[in-house]
Amino acid sequence: MTLDWSTVKLNLTQLLGDDADKILSGSTLRQFFSNVAVFVPDSDLNQMLTIVQAIEATAALPDYQRKVLSWAPESAHYNPGQAGAFMGFDFHLGKDGPHLIEINTNAGGAFLNSILAQAQSKCCGGSVHASWAENFDEAVMAQFISEWRAQRGSGQPERIAIIDDAPTEQHLYPEFILAQKLLSKNGIDTVILSPFDVRYESGGLYCDNQRIDMVYNRLVDFGLEAPEHAAIRSAWLEGNAVITPNPHTHAMFADKRNLAVMSDQQNLIDWGLSPEHAELLQNGIPHTVRVTARKAESLWQQRRQWFFKPVAGHGSKGVYRGSKLTKSTFARILESDYVAQAFVPPSERMVVVDGERKMLKVDVRLYTYGGSLLLVAARLYQGQTTNLRTLGGGFAPILTQNN
Repeated sequence: MTLDWSTVKLNLTQLLGDDADKILSGSTLRQFFSNVAVFVPDSDLNQMLTIVQAIEATAALPDYQRKVLSWAPESAHYNPGQAGAFMGFDFHLGKDGPHLIEINTNAGGAFLNSILAQAQSKCCGGSVHASWAENFDEAVMAQFISEWRAQRGSGQPERIAIIDDAPTEQHLYPEFILAQKLLSKNGIDTVILSPFDVRYESGGLYCDNQRIDMVYNRLVDFGLEAPEHAAIRSAWLEGNAVITPNPHTHAMFADKRNLAVMSDQQNLIDWGLSPEHAELLQNGIPHTVRVTARKAESLWQQRRQWFFKPVAGHGSKGVYRGSKLTKSTFARILESDYVAQAFVPPSERMVVVDGERKMLKVDVRLYTYGGSLLLVAARLYQGQTTNLRTLGGGFAPILTQNN
């Protein structure tokens, strides 16, 4: 048990300021953070980073772009050139190395994990790669300014809005405040809003009478297609607000259908990807297929080998382990838009909760920008999918091991 709880609480209290008392209950903290660290071989971390870079190379291929845009919403076809803030690459650590389970364009938890890594650094000395946390603030600011300049050419935004549906009700609302504090401290006025707080008029996105230059987008309506997001969609399509992450970035990386394309080695080589990168993705991405009526019989017969995911899913909603599927649920999957991914069991970590030992499952998430690492962390959980509600579970720092 390595987490310095007093340091975590002190750091959060200092950063959250007047909001600390409202959100820093003991139960909230213990839902977010596990007591333990997760050990990962250096070789596995390096392999994960190499897979991320191979995916970035794939996303730059014109033929790949044409393929994934063929099923993307109209809003995704506009591309001002951003890389996408806080990309998240989630891995299971299999016996034969890391396997990419999914990609997220608005990956949550980075700000909380930065504080967690710093608390572990104080406790564990040189065991933690402290640079992942020490340079985090600078890397975050550079990321947002880079997103701005990709579209605007120079300077930086005067005002950023962090936007999500009902933000104060979101489980990760504390990190919205952490993001707001960091951006404001560095000279960018930052507000936390819902889509109902903004309007699009006179060629700009506004809240009250203040123009919003940039949106840090935490919405899970990835194409901005919902009626309540019409103002943000219009500002995006007409180039009158910089939005990150945006519909184009999601279409390039995070639509689950893309995993079927990324795991097709020969096709990627034909499109111009290097054989080395294509082999990395073939081995590092579990075989993924579209769920169609034509494949229904074989997928049902072999369901124990598969994990079923909605193509535009988020937060592990609507996902099913094949071994637990009923025929009625499978029928609903066939009527929806799903992929089936070869099941790779997660690794496990023993924790002690109320004096009792129990095994929790482990996911590893790499937060990146343009293929460069911002932060790496683990999530410990019980059940079919990741969550932040398991006793003894939550975010955990990574300690690397030489091997």
